[in-house]
Amino acid sequence: MNPIDTTRASALAEFARLMGALMRPSAVIELVATGACLLAAYGLVALVRGPRRAAVSIWFGRRLYDGVLFPLFALGLALIARWLLREQMAIAVFALVVPILASLAAIRLVVRVLRHVFAQSEVMRLFERSLSWLVWIAVALWVTGLMQPVLAELAAIQLPLGATSISLLALIQGLISVVLVMVLALSLSTLIETQLLDGAVDNLSVRKMTANALRVLLLFVGLMVALSAAGIDITTLGVLGGAIGVGIGFGLQKLASNYISGFVILAERSMRIGDNIKVDTFEGRITDIKTRYTVVRSISGREAIVPNEMLITQRVENLSLADPKVLLTTTVQVAYGTDLELLIPQLVSAVAAVPRVLTDISPGVQLSAFAPDGLELTVAFWIGDPHNGQGNVRSDVNRMVLRTLNAARVTIPYPQRVMRTNDPDGAPSAPPAVSAADRSNGPAPAPPSSAAGPTPAP
Repeated sequence: MNPIDTTRASALAEFARLMGALMRPSAVIELVATGACLLAAYGLVALVRGPRRAAVSIWFGRRLYDGVLFPLFALGLALIARWLLREQMAIAVFALVVPILASLAAIRLVVRVLRHVFAQSEVMRLFERSLSWLVWIAVALWVTGLMQPVLAELAAIQLPLGATSISLLALIQGLISVVLVMVLALSLSTLIETQLLDGAVDNLSVRKMTANALRVLLLFVGLMVALSAAGIDITTLGVLGGAIGVGIGFGLQKLASNYISGFVILAERSMRIGDNIKVDTFEGRITDIKTRYTVVRSISGREAIVPNEMLITQRVENLSLADPKVLLTTTVQVAYGTDLELLIPQLVSAVAAVPRVLTDISPGVQLSAFAPDGLELTVAFWIGDPHNGQGNVRSDVNRMVLRTLNAARVTIPYPQRVMRTNDPDGAPSAPPAVSAADRSNGPAPAPPSSAAGPTPAP
């Protein structure tokens, strides 16, 4: 009999022994002990989390029992219970419970980490389902005793790889090592990023740069460790590294440029999270800086995905690089003959009373132009929170200016676009002036008509 047939026979005998042990009365005691372990594990998870209702996390999940800690605690308690009961009875139920809980913990860890890192990736969801099926198939083979025959068959299958060959079993073990090491690296980088973003460092841009750099470093180290665990000589990857470098230099230069530009932006702090910028006619507030792109959110709620290379190579207006204060202006016309020496201080006091207008930098009113219809005044004022909007504070200032002009009975002139007529004395008459208060009550009255008709051309 060859070794494979012997392995199959021993596996079938082990499976028959396990089925016979499950039929014994002592299996009821193991079932009760298993239920006690599950209840105790749930209580321990609730005790560790405490009364606070934290957000969904990798360890606790949404309902305590769908996180990673619950199967880990249950596995530990099941191992203790099996160790205590193995002297009094033949272990049968725990021979099934322990590998099931271990597999459940592994699946939960991998799935939770991948969902946290790649939340919107459909490929990762397909990978999660495939991984779950593979793990449960492996558990079924382990419980039934068929794992050894399957491993022997896989080891007997040799795949040619250049001048050498590698068994299918070694290839599968290498892939498992790669997945485990990469998941560990991702979970560690996620934990470090969470701690940094929670306030370990004061500056948010420095925190994002550090988190991104740590994630790339951990993924690189994890990949090297996984390749070594799979039996691949890392020194043989020199040619591959050169090929990757050439590919980045030609085909992936834009992608590499965006990644490098992201680190440059975060390092030199020319643009930070929270700054108000204007790039390519789009103005908004930076809400996030990724390694490849920057998210800019406008006041209207639209978000622009701006490649980092554009922020480095093109002209960008940063409204809050050195100072978050922003200067806004609005214009108004008053009739010729208005006493500006008396009106300008009133306008300055009125604009300074608007809630969002800064008072440490006094507003200003300037005579900016002699317009055809009146004197043009430019009202300038500063605000310190441009992320809360500019149109709303400009509207408040305009309303305050209009209220001040109405109170002072200052005339806002209409455009002089009417045809003049002769009065009975032969002198041309002008349309009556209308004040700001009269204008708010309705349209201006039409100029009086004259029987004499329009003034003849000279």
